[in-house]
Amino acid sequence: MQTIVIDGFVSFTLAICLLFIGKFATMRFELLRKYSIPEPVIGGFICAITVAVIYYFFSTTIEFELEARDTLLLYFFAGIGLSANIKTLLSGGKPLLILTLLAVIYIGLQNIVGVSVATLFGFEPLLGLMAGSISLIGGVGTTMAWSPTFAEMGLESAAEIGIASNTLGLISACLVGGPIANYLIKKYRLEANTDHQLDIGVCHNETVKLDHFGYLYAWLMLNLSLMLGYFVDIAMASLGLQLPMFVACLLAGIIIGNFQSVVLKKKTSQNAQLGQTLISDICLGMFLTMALMGLQLWQLQSSLLFLSVVIISQVILSVGFTLLVVFRAMGKNYEAAVISSGFGGITLGSTATAIVNMTAVTQQHGAAHKAFIIVPLVCGFFIDIANALIINGFIINL
Repeated sequence: MQTIVIDGFVSFTLAICLLFIGKFATMRFELLRKYSIPEPVIGGFICAITVAVIYYFFSTTIEFELEARDTLLLYFFAGIGLSANIKTLLSGGKPLLILTLLAVIYIGLQNIVGVSVATLFGFEPLLGLMAGSISLIGGVGTTMAWSPTFAEMGLESAAEIGIASNTLGLISACLVGGPIANYLIKKYRLEANTDHQLDIGVCHNETVKLDHFGYLYAWLMLNLSLMLGYFVDIAMASLGLQLPMFVACLLAGIIIGNFQSVVLKKKTSQNAQLGQTLISDICLGMFLTMALMGLQLWQLQSSLLFLSVVIISQVILSVGFTLLVVFRAMGKNYEAAVISSGFGGITLGSTATAIVNMTAVTQQHGAAHKAFIIVPLVCGFFIDIANALIINGFIINL
């Protein structure tokens, strides 16, 4: 077995090509647009399958250097913050609390499903947590953070189960969010507001014009938000708040954007806003493309039956809970449908997949500004904290 390592520059260039493949496929096939399948999923998953074929038939492992991936995510969330109006944030108070409460309830249900399926297969019940909120809502970072604890308990395969569950969950999250929203929009005949300025990207049938000044100004604001974000992260850490770096960049973007509009009374030009939107869209697409192209699908084979059953069970739980509880609790309107598409991303994948799902829906149907503030805040601030507490409770009781 030989290993080929693709350096960062080539990996980044390949990710651009894969994203183009996804965009062209979306433009070409109405079915992909109809169900709001995210563009990055198409190219990224093609790459992951190709790498798996090379692994099995040519005994060669291909690894990509993806250092730029995490920075792209920071740019994306900084852009979300820059476009966040303080009035929108304040009006999102009640929905924010409701979605947080629903997410906390869901974490408990997700772990119950994971533990139940693990017990059914005769595994240690604690392994079910690795196929529950640790890997799905928590993501790879949470999985690797908890793996040493499980290893100390004698569960050496915990990390493999967690990573494999996260891989399947990530793929599932990208595929269920769009169809959920489209089903709700069609069934309840929901319509977006008349605001055509999307938070991320542009509508599929829309042509935009952007001059060099608008692009450069947007780039400057994003860089300033990242710089301020590092100081915000240091400040939060000094207060004992260990939150993902993207949360700090989101807050920094909110601070800079609203300082400019509220304190300086300076309205960002439409051209600059468009620049921020397009750069954020590109960064998010590149991030998810790189995340998917880096998947090593052959790692799933050791526990494929267990993983298949548990992930199918988790997908059924996610879709059912979203349709029957989340959509209704969030108001049964267009914003609630977009939030529902994001909830599928949260519960099965990550914050990034949640936003990608919502982006695909809004590009097809129209803007949903509150959704793009509420969902990232719930993902970044509250879910990680609640998840850690609930996981601890399950470990103590199991």
